[in-house]
Amino acid sequence: MSLMTADEAGAVLPAGHTAYTPGVDDLADLARLLRRHEQEARGWPGADSETVAAEVTGRGATTHLHEAVRDPDGVLRAWINCHDRAAGRILVGVTVDPDLPDAQADPLAAYGFARAEDLGREVLDRRGLERTQLDSGAFADDHRQQRWLRTAGYRHVRDWWQMVRPVDRASDLEQPPLREGVEIHRVRRDEGVGMPDEADLHAVHDVLEHSFADHFNSYRETFEEFVGRLREDPGHRWDHWWLATVDGQPAGALVATTVTTRVGDDGVARPDSSYVEYIGVHRRARGRGVAKALLRTVIADAAARGRGSVGLEVDADSPTGAHGLYLSMGWRTRYTTQSWHRALSVAGSAPVAG
Repeated sequence: MSLMTADEAGAVLPAGHTAYTPGVDDLADLARLLRRHEQEARGWPGADSETVAAEVTGRGATTHLHEAVRDPDGVLRAWINCHDRAAGRILVGVTVDPDLPDAQADPLAAYGFARAEDLGREVLDRRGLERTQLDSGAFADDHRQQRWLRTAGYRHVRDWWQMVRPVDRASDLEQPPLREGVEIHRVRRDEGVGMPDEADLHAVHDVLEHSFADHFNSYRETFEEFVGRLREDPGHRWDHWWLATVDGQPAGALVATTVTTRVGDDGVARPDSSYVEYIGVHRRARGRGVAKALLRTVIADAAARGRGSVGLEVDADSPTGAHGLYLSMGWRTRYTTQSWHRALSVAGSAPVAG
């Protein structure tokens, strides 16, 4: 193992390596590193340069703190990414070159997670907070990443099923009638263009806040944080927001994004897909068929657009039994991810209590 040097913040950077804030010239290397990590850890790559650019230099850059690490030969070996998601929540990504042996990768991972704490404290200082939650993740089969997380003091707290449903244009365009009193519409916009009606956006936010209040790790996200964060995604489209009402009252909401599929590594071009970022039904409206109606709506929309599939994520221990609904409607689990948490304070940090 190479000699180590300590940086001024206390994180230890392997000798000869350089750490710095990445810019436009680093985007291609960052995307390639992330794709190689996904290939090794999950079995196929999914990241694209557009998403990386949005986080590093685009609209999402204001809520992300990044650090890139290159070896003595100038090769990108690690990427630390901290996303200031909301007050009290920071998403942490530490990506290390999957081709490096443990003797070289372990020190880089240790440095990355230590630097994530430094960056997290910058967020605390900026927000004027004393404490936050660091939320990182790993693919279920990525045992090396899990080992690094455990060593850094994170705790495995949840599993998430990443599900996908193929779209059949011949049959999915047709939708059965809604139950009595249930209506669904896209968020309203003046003549279908421009910014959406603010009342509809607030209704979507309020419904989702109420519907997730009894879910795992629920926390309050302001309206501004919610809308701003979703707009950072390159796949964001205002015409992918739907609001459901029951007897005239807001009762459910679904927000989806566009996933642009480029030619795969096998040279085969695949159609774009839709991804359900959020679906929620207010507790007062559960049992009225709202969730199923919203899902049928996004499926029909994907079919009308000629898309190949609709993806979503579900809590493996969801209290609402959502997994059963998704299975009944044709979704199947493609892979599983994990959430790992650690508490961070201005003075220090400690693993989250289980």
